Amino acid sequence: MQLKSSGIIRITHRWSGELIAEGPLGFWGITPFEGNYYISRKCLKTTGLKPNWVPGLCVYKFLYVWLDLRLPDGTREPFVGWMYWLPNPLFPFIAFRPAVRQSSPALLVQEMAA
Repeated sequence: MQLKSSGIIRITHRWSGELIAEGPLGFWGITPFEGNYYISRKCLKTTGLKPNWVPGLCVYKFLYVWLDLRLPDGTREPFVGWMYWLPNPLFPFIAFRPAVRQSSPALLVQEMAA
């Protein structure tokens, strides 16, 4: 999927339709990096992304925790995303931003013209 810099990205949970994020593509919105989307707080549209406290370590981006999506009906989608809590300062666009895979089978990613 090739994205244009002027586009709007919408990320929803595929089976429930829960809107997770929507916003412009770029540093101040939803940032694509290495096959993932890093979502700024202003673009986050759900309160259901909660840390499950399972830690992870990337050798160059450092320490993160996994996020589960808790849906309004009480179900949860485990390990749908992550957040760097001790990020590498060379990557400010990943710091404290929820992230999801661009190709996640649990998520539907749509690109719209701005």
